[in-house]
Amino acid sequence: MKARIPSLIAGRLLIALFTMVVVSFTVFAATAILPGDVVEILLGQAATPEAVAGLRTAMHLDEPALVRFGHWLAGLATGDLGTSYANHLPIAQLIGGRLVSSLKLAGLTALFSVPIALTLGITAAAMRGSIYDRTVSMLTIGVISVPEFMVATSAVLIFAVWLKWLPALSIARDVSTFGELLKIYAMPIMTLSFVISAQMIRMTRAAVIEALQSPYVEMAILKGASPARVVLRHALPNAIGPIVNAVALSLSYLLGGVIIVETIFNYPGIAKLMVDAVATRDLPLIQTCAMIFCLVYLLLTTTADILAILANPRLR
Repeated sequence: MKARIPSLIAGRLLIALFTMVVVSFTVFAATAILPGDVVEILLGQAATPEAVAGLRTAMHLDEPALVRFGHWLAGLATGDLGTSYANHLPIAQLIGGRLVSSLKLAGLTALFSVPIALTLGITAAAMRGSIYDRTVSMLTIGVISVPEFMVATSAVLIFAVWLKWLPALSIARDVSTFGELLKIYAMPIMTLSFVISAQMIRMTRAAVIEALQSPYVEMAILKGASPARVVLRHALPNAIGPIVNAVALSLSYLLGGVIIVETIFNYPGIAKLMVDAVATRDLPLIQTCAMIFCLVYLLLTTTADILAILANPRLR
C-alpha cells in the first residue's frame, strides 16, 4: 500500500498541471472574445485607421490567436507577465502590492474562520441530534442562503451608516494599533467568513459523523471510552482527510467572495485590480489576474488531495 502513495501523489500533480494548461487556454479564449476593440478603446473614437492599425501591430494583436496564446503561455512559464495596455507598466509591478493585500485579507479570514468553523462542526457532530446540533445546522443553512453581496451591504448599513462604528471603505494603510487593524479588516473578514464558514461546518460535521459510525468507534464505546476520548482519540484521526478537504474547498470559495468584497469595500487587492482591468479591456492584466485565481484554487484542491492521501490509514 505504501508504494502506491508516491504514484497517487504524482498522478494528482499531473492532473493539476494538465488542468492549469486547459484553464490557461480557456482564460485566453474568454478574454479574446470580450466585446469591444481594445485598440479603439485606448486611442478613442477620434483615432485614424492608420493609428489603429499601427497600434494593433505594435501590440501584436494582428497575429493569429494561437500564436499569441503560445507567446503568452511561454511568458507565464518564464515569469514574464507582460505589460499593461492601459498603464504601460510591467504587470508584475502592478500586481505585486495588490497580491500581498489580497493574501493578507485571505490569511486573516482563514485565521478567524477556520478555528470557529472546525469547533462548531466537530462539537455539532459529537452532540448529534441535540438542540445545539440543530441550532448550528439551521444557522449554517441560513448563512449559505444569503449571498455575499447582501452580507457586505448589510454590514455597511449596520456598522458604517447606522452605528458608525466602522468605515464604509476598507482602504488599506499602515496600521500601528490593533484597533486600526480591526477597523480596516472587520467588515471584509466578517463577509468572507460567512462565505466559507457555513460550508466548512457542514462538511466537517458530516466527516466526523461518518467516522463516529464506524465499527472501531462502536468498539471503543462498548469498551467504556468517554465521549471526549471517542471523538478526539478515535474519530478525529480518521476524519482528518475529509476535514482537510473541507477546509481547502471552503477556502477556495474565498476566490469568488474576494471579488465581491474588494469591489464593495474598495479594498485595494488583486480582485479589485482585475475588475478595473475589465473596464479598460486591459487583456494582459485580466489574463494574469485570472490565472492567479486559478492557480490558487488548484493549489488548494491539490494540497487537499495530497493530504487526504497521506492521511488515509489504509494507504499508510
